[in-house]
Amino acid sequence: MKEVGLVDYGMGNLRSVRNALELLGARVLLLEDPAGLSKVDRVVLPGVGAFAVAMTNLRNVGWDDALSEYVLHMRRPFLGLCLGLQLLADRGTEHGEHRGLGFIAGATLRLERPDDVPLPHIGWNEVRPVRTDGILSGVKSGTCFYFVHSYALVPEDLSVVAGVTEYGGHDFVSVIERDNIVATQFHPEKSQTHGLDLLRRFLAM
Repeated sequence: MKEVGLVDYGMGNLRSVRNALELLGARVLLLEDPAGLSKVDRVVLPGVGAFAVAMTNLRNVGWDDALSEYVLHMRRPFLGLCLGLQLLADRGTEHGEHRGLGFIAGATLRLERPDDVPLPHIGWNEVRPVRTDGILSGVKSGTCFYFVHSYALVPEDLSVVAGVTEYGGHDFVSVIERDNIVATQFHPEKSQTHGLDLLRRFLAM
């Protein structure tokens, strides 16, 4: 049975993520402080809310340094969800400029779109895989997942991009994958069968 750590920093949809992972047979531990990382073999960083507040919450408990050690140095499997993807950037621009976790070189920026297209971007939308392997293996172009967001990560190195999505006539990065790091701008736990399939592939990493 996979031991999955779910980071609880006050800004995640923990119940739905936990339910989805447990449905797939994982044993999920809610981690309120970094010491719990020693008990799990992979970690999920969920997130709903603003970039700056999220980073403040993570730093106040020491999650930033602990996750850096766990993910970048120990190279344990990591999954970021929604805001959990955006926080991987060097910096975010929501309500001013703020330093992120810095796992992926780049910035989290407000979505480009015409004035008549609403923000946040809410609802089902298509993901176009740009890689045939990894976390999106077997996912056909046009498969829909559930989104709720106004910002997206713009990476400096496009090789980390695994999937993209169009909104308001502009593409944004909807899936990141590099080595042991996977992150989705959508919510797989709310994306029914295709979302569960993605979580299953993460558990198999």
